[in-house]
Amino acid sequence: MIMAASQRARNSELKQIETWKRHVIRQLKYRNRTQTSVFQELIQSYHSLLEKSKQRALITKGILGSGSRPSLTEDSLTSLQTTTGELAYQVVELQQRIQIKEVTLDEQHTKLYEVQNHLRDLASEHSVLQKSVAEVQTRNRLLKQEYDSLLEQHQNTERTYRQEKLRSSEILENMILPKQQAAVRMNHRNEKRVRAREASLHKELQMAASKNVNIIEESVNMSPPRPSSRPSSPKSDPSERLERSHGPLFRSASATSPRIISSIRGLFERKIRGKSVCRSEEDLYIPLGVCLVARVPTKAIFTMDAHELGINAVRFSTNSNLLATGGTDRVIKLWGIEAGTLQNRGTLDGSNEGITSIEFDPTGTRILAASYDKSALFWRLEDSVPKVTLTGHSRKVTAARFKYSQRQVVTGSADRTVKIWDLQRAACIQTIEVLSFCSDVVCSEYLIISSHYDRKIRFWDSRAGTCTQEVPLQGRVTSLDLCPNHRQLLSCSRDDILQLVDLRKSNDRVAFRAEGFKCGSDSTKAIFSPDGSFLAAGSADGAVYIWNVNTGNLEKRLPDMHRASISAVAWSLSGEYVVSVDKSRRAVLWSDI
Repeated sequence: MIMAASQRARNSELKQIETWKRHVIRQLKYRNRTQTSVFQELIQSYHSLLEKSKQRALITKGILGSGSRPSLTEDSLTSLQTTTGELAYQVVELQQRIQIKEVTLDEQHTKLYEVQNHLRDLASEHSVLQKSVAEVQTRNRLLKQEYDSLLEQHQNTERTYRQEKLRSSEILENMILPKQQAAVRMNHRNEKRVRAREASLHKELQMAASKNVNIIEESVNMSPPRPSSRPSSPKSDPSERLERSHGPLFRSASATSPRIISSIRGLFERKIRGKSVCRSEEDLYIPLGVCLVARVPTKAIFTMDAHELGINAVRFSTNSNLLATGGTDRVIKLWGIEAGTLQNRGTLDGSNEGITSIEFDPTGTRILAASYDKSALFWRLEDSVPKVTLTGHSRKVTAARFKYSQRQVVTGSADRTVKIWDLQRAACIQTIEVLSFCSDVVCSEYLIISSHYDRKIRFWDSRAGTCTQEVPLQGRVTSLDLCPNHRQLLSCSRDDILQLVDLRKSNDRVAFRAEGFKCGSDSTKAIFSPDGSFLAAGSADGAVYIWNVNTGNLEKRLPDMHRASISAVAWSLSGEYVVSVDKSRRAVLWSDI
């Protein structure tokens, strides 16, 4: 291949030399024509001078040769001398012109020689460049062949990747389908078992209600039962035996007393508790602390890059000393507040994609998070590996919340569903179909509230799975938050407005705006202060805006610490600290200290 390239280069060089030869011949012919036209007048003058010289020679010869002829007159000689002098003068002038032309011609020859030398240099340079071009073309062909082979390998790899991805999705579906079927069967069995137990309990309560229960009237010295002379019949009623044995020391009370019903209900609940990821002492609702007065922060006391990529969620625990942040880098980081700074306390991993939301349980020992990998994850703080992973959504999970009992979880997803999960079995127990992308959810014992991209807030009865009410807004809803007393609902939307909805009168709404505030993304979070007196939200301009709920006015604007749009804000339960996070991985701790 290289020899063929060199042969082609030599052929090209020979063609180039022939082209230059023809060009030189054309230039010489052109110079001949131009110089001939320049010296034409000189040539004609020279010819006339020759003719006159010949005539003069003939005349002189005739004069000298004819002795018989009479001699020329003096006038003729004078005329002849004058003519000869003129001719000699013309000859001198012509000789001078010839010399000038020769000098010009020499200059032209010199320039032509220089041009020819330059032309030879250019020809040699051209040949070198042609060789370089041939080498570059050869390398390009080799690179093109390598590129084609790599492209083919890439296409084969991509084809294999797509096939493996399809296989993995099929395997995942095949894995999820039996679990779903098993969960449905288990749910059906549990419902039957619960209905049977409820029916049995109801029957027992009815039987107990028809009987009298003897309760000790005085808490001291219950007299022992007196022996009866008659043996008790084995079929006699236990309450009759109890009355006979204790006599007047007891008084009668109805079995429908709230105290007795609650005792029976407690026994029943302990009986059906079963296995759970929650310990029995954690199943009980632990009331949150109460913040009497939240302090509006005035300055940033600590700033840091908390994650490797953007941060999407932030949340304080119930004791206000622990902070959790979740980001696009797939991890949740735990931070402690010490001397006005954030100190790293650990990392929770296990998510395959970015974290979208975080929530602590009221005990502050467990964390629930939603993820882009279509799942929700549940951790204990003492373990960095998820205890439970809830899978079943077909698109990213945008929100995950504990229900009132803390043994159930509610998730909202981009697949237009809201699901209720049982943490005991890590199974979905109810799916609510929605008409739009779900951006956030909040919930209480029997009420679930979801926000959507179709500019609506929907209220669901979790017992029946039906929508009880819809509240329309003017923009795509990005987040929801409940007031600590559960009487007001806060929403943030893409029309750059925060709205406060009174849950007792859903038609009563208050809008909060501010000059410069702009909702920066479809997942921007707005929150209540822990005492319910203030609202806080981050803006696309990197500032934190705080409104007063009672006056409706902007209370504070905290600027100039974020270099990107703020995605979420958290307010500690003590009311002392506020933390804001943004899409450029920065976290800022605010306070009024």
